[in-house]
Amino acid sequence: MPNKQSTFSHVLTMDRPCIDYPVEATSVEGFVQQVAVSFLPNSYFFFVSGWVPHGKDPKSVDTKLLERYSIAISKWSRARRKEAGSANIQYIRFGSLFLLMATHGKHRFFEAERGVIKDARRTPIRAFGYAITFRGGHSHVRIEMNEYKRFRAHILDLAKHRSKVAVESAFLSAPYQAYAPVRRQLINIWRAANRVRKEAGYELLAIECIRMRRRIVKPFEKVSDSRIESKNPGSNEADVSYNEV
Repeated sequence: MPNKQSTFSHVLTMDRPCIDYPVEATSVEGFVQQVAVSFLPNSYFFFVSGWVPHGKDPKSVDTKLLERYSIAISKWSRARRKEAGSANIQYIRFGSLFLLMATHGKHRFFEAERGVIKDARRTPIRAFGYAITFRGGHSHVRIEMNEYKRFRAHILDLAKHRSKVAVESAFLSAPYQAYAPVRRQLINIWRAANRVRKEAGYELLAIECIRMRRRIVKPFEKVSDSRIESKNPGSNEADVSYNEV
């Protein structure tokens, strides 16, 4: 019977490369969807977030991280790793922000990134104005609190002196996808805005100004420039800068 160490080594040598392993999301909504709908529900709870330094080729960082942690492997190899008690790793990037995400198990990732690894069941993944967690067996996507406060203040300011159409347009143009927690947050802002407008004697906002359905996207599919959402990477919470990669 092979021991655990030899089994792990055997798994590494048996890893089959995956020729088509997409890493670059083509929109914020695709990035968030892939993390919340694909990675977290499949037990990729442990994460490190980072950014590609200005002037460095993001694709070179992609390649080196994929090679460093043997990420671009086949589904067969991932199943073998899991059966042997080894961890699997996923990688995704949008713009200059990237995430490394891991399952339970033995992997050099845990040693190399020790000190910066977080658990999405306890600490939110903060990216592009969202906070993503996994609790009670489900992913939860919310507007990150500082972002929420900023947007709330903006809407309440508009509600004091702008027309009904103008404030409703601000809701409709908000870049937040309608995950259930996001809808609840927006409804809370909508109610607060209507209280302000009622006190001022203005026409109240219609609930229809809040999107109730999330648009499903293909995270790695090419999209038009008009659909690509982008924010300053400095507004995201990242753990590491990969100058050394």
